[in-house]
Amino acid sequence: MPTAIILLKIDPKKITGTAEKLLEIHSVTDVYSISGRYDLLVIIKCESIDMIECVITDHLLKIDGICGSETMFAFRSYDKREGGKAIDVD
Repeated sequence: MPTAIILLKIDPKKITGTAEKLLEIHSVTDVYSISGRYDLLVIIKCESIDMIECVITDHLLKIDGICGSETMFAFRSYDKREGGKAIDVD
């Protein structure tokens, strides 16, 4: 399943509220508070890349408090439960 990893820069006063709103988006599977240049890491899984694009542009980036973003797409998952074997995420 296509997977996107989105790094978000958030207004410091709105981190918790923004994280909670992100979790309300159907295709968002995980939200992490992180250290470094970005404040939140978001995982999105959809049936297609086109659907991920719609989720990001039509829902995620319209949430108040987001100041910047960087999106990455996963090509393959190396799952510890699968003995480290590669799992395609297409």
